[in-house]
Amino acid sequence: MKVLELLDEIEEIVDTSSGFPLTGKILVDADEILEIVKEIRVELPDEIQQAQWIKDERQRILDEAKNEYESILKDAKAQAEALIENDDITVKAKMRADEIMRVAESNVRALKMGTFDYIDSILFNFQNKMDELNAVYFTDMYNNLQNTFDKVNATIADNRGEIKDMIYRAQMESNE
Repeated sequence: MKVLELLDEIEEIVDTSSGFPLTGKILVDADEILEIVKEIRVELPDEIQQAQWIKDERQRILDEAKNEYESILKDAKAQAEALIENDDITVKAKMRADEIMRVAESNVRALKMGTFDYIDSILFNFQNKMDELNAVYFTDMYNNLQNTFDKVNATIADNRGEIKDMIYRAQMESNE
């Protein structure tokens, strides 16, 4: 994956950059790092764009369900009004309208629940992908940086020990 290669490149820049003594800080070319970050953004998986599409698709489905519900409701009212002329027909029309309303509401509920389940499934998968990306990229990068800092601190401690040893020897030679 290109993103891993770009992160390796950042790591190499950090590892090979010249440092400021005793500070643990390094000097890097900001433009070079920013260019690599831009490339990483371009290469990120499509899941981020898919999440936006899912959000838009969910709204579209809900709007369609609402329109269908309103259309069914409108049709039921029109049928009921047409049948009002006769009492027997009016009673049957009201019963039919109620049945149509129950069916429509049931269909809308089922469509909503199906949509929510689908969106939740997609978001769950996206969340898992983001957790994987975080675990792979950021944990490794942090651990590599921590190892680098530990090595630098160990080197500094060794150098200080050598200097103290030289001071001790120099004092011993001057006492002789």
